[in-house]
Amino acid sequence: MRKFNDYTPNASSDNYMNILKSFADKYEGASQSEIISAILKEAEKGRRNGTLTDSDIDNFVMMLRPMLNQSQQKELDKVVAQIKKIK
Repeated sequence: MRKFNDYTPNASSDNYMNILKSFADKYEGASQSEIISAILKEAEKGRRNGTLTDSDIDNFVMMLRPMLNQSQQKELDKVVAQIKKIK
């Protein structure tokens, strides 16, 4: 994973924010397990059809990480590890 200091916002970060907002709106009030399950399901689709790369995942994580507390960051790391295992 690249270092956070290497991150520079670009057009794709706007896209990530739009995806995140849409996801948050859709799953408002859902449990953590429901949200993680939905993330893994969508990630699996993207990984299998070749539209979700490790680089995409890393970029999204760099954008999202500063908004999370330490506990949430650890959970994010677990989910990312699961996603990256999907081939």
